Amino acid sequence: MEKRIPIAVVVHLIRMQDQPVNGAELTYTDNVSAHGARVVSRHPWQTGDVAQVTSLKDEITLSGEVVYCQKLPDDRYLVGLNFQNRRVTWSMYRNYNGG
Repeated sequence: MEKRIPIAVVVHLIRMQDQPVNGAELTYTDNVSAHGARVVSRHPWQTGDVAQVTSLKDEITLSGEVVYCQKLPDDRYLVGLNFQNRRVTWSMYRNYNGG
């Protein structure tokens, strides 16, 4: 279990299987850890889906696997992503995390 930092990073979120059919969703993170993020989405996701997340500020893209999808009361979803062996290098995360 890694420390999660509650920061909002504006990102483009795209389901790799859909490229480019549905295009990217402009959204934000709810929290970020060294190897993962929880992202808010307007669409339901399935465990095992592969997502591509690109920070708008840095234009750094990470690919990750969906580990859970939780429906919110307002018909949005919290999507937990695991970036496997990739570290999150977005500047907002580095600045907040102290490195």
